[in-house]
Amino acid sequence: EDGEPLKDISQYQRLVGKLIYLTVTRPDISFSVSQISKFMHSPRTPHLEAINRILRYLKGNPEKGIWMKNNNSNAICGYSDADWAGSFDRKSTTGFCTFVGGNLVTWKSKKQNVVARSSAEAEYRAMASTASELTWMKQLLSDIGIEDQGPMKMFCDNQAARHIASNPVFHERTKYIDVDCHFIREKIQSKEIETPFVRSEDQLADIFTKGLEPRPFEEMTSKLGLIDIYNPSLRGGVE
Repeated sequence: EDGEPLKDISQYQRLVGKLIYLTVTRPDISFSVSQISKFMHSPRTPHLEAINRILRYLKGNPEKGIWMKNNNSNAICGYSDADWAGSFDRKSTTGFCTFVGGNLVTWKSKKQNVVARSSAEAEYRAMASTASELTWMKQLLSDIGIEDQGPMKMFCDNQAARHIASNPVFHERTKYIDVDCHFIREKIQSKEIETPFVRSEDQLADIFTKGLEPRPFEEMTSKLGLIDIYNPSLRGGVE
């Protein structure tokens, strides 16, 4: 609610629309663009300043792109995360990214539709979205003749959400996410998906759920495979 309302919101809406289109190839701005897109109908001066900041970042980094490597693997994995009640209306933000053969292929940063009453609930909703994406991706690859060996890995940094996913006993805290519980448990019991733990500092989906300081931001973009495509100098990567 800070700042003055913009007199002409059409320019703001056009800029946001173009930035949303750009997120198809620039995952590093996904979270920022998801934030400014929340104010499409009533933008204010600070929101326009945020757009200008994104544009300055893009102008200073025009060479960044996703580098695809041949890792001799078809393994599918994903990283799932959620920022609990981080939005101005106390709704959480779902963030995930998926990899095929160590290469980033899909990602998302989106505000959840309902208010989560706990961090575990927010994380579990994010896990359900990630599981759906992984299942779709596996089916797509199967349709074009590419088979993945073994269960898909979905990395999560919330222990409570992982325990709920692997425990068939109904918990009181899960009654608001009952459908998501059954969906993920079915995938785990059928060994389609595994949910290994990942430390918060290694959670690649962090970049899609919250704003990061410059150093961790650069580290995350590098791990995602987002580099200077005109002068690549690859070391390491996502295993």
